[in-house]
Amino acid sequence: MEPERPADRKRVAVLASGRGSNFQAVIDAIEAGDIPAICVGLITDNPGAYAIERARTAGIPVIVVEYARFPSKAAYEKALLVAMQTCRADLFVLAGYMRILGSAIVHEFSGRMMNIHPALLPAFAGLHAQRQAIGYGVKVAGCTVHLVDEGMDTGPIVIQRCVPVLPDDDEATLADRILVEEHEALPLAVKLFCEGRLEVTGRRVRIQWP
Repeated sequence: MEPERPADRKRVAVLASGRGSNFQAVIDAIEAGDIPAICVGLITDNPGAYAIERARTAGIPVIVVEYARFPSKAAYEKALLVAMQTCRADLFVLAGYMRILGSAIVHEFSGRMMNIHPALLPAFAGLHAQRQAIGYGVKVAGCTVHLVDEGMDTGPIVIQRCVPVLPDDDEATLADRILVEEHEALPLAVKLFCEGRLEVTGRRVRIQWP
């Protein structure tokens, strides 16, 4: 049974495909009262995702829309759209969701979806961003929270956090350092949305600080 929502709290749903550590960061911030929201659901394309265990521990409903069970991407996305509509969320958070959303979903929830990416966009979009950063030889890397559009990691940027790339870094050590910042940046972005403090004009996202 879905928990009741206080009148001043937003409804947040999360899409995740894997271990869900960023999902956990959002759960923790909501439970601590830092985010004025209630998490109304986890949607996953992977029935083996550890994010499911995190959701169950927190008493959050889980919807599995397993990609492999559908005959086409179009069929999968139709089912995913229905699942998202069922959540009736004010905000959808992509926290390690490993698929590009189709145009029907992007249009349906325009301005109401956020993604976390482990690079300083627009650099190193797509998969293996940390490996790309190491290979390119950059001195600074980081993470980006952005609104979702139809491109691959191309939506308006909400928050970015930086970390140094050390001389002896490999993909794993850099990813670990970036992940620490992800766990701070994503809950903050969700908080700002839920408090109505994001003003989007074209590609610019202005934060209304108190």
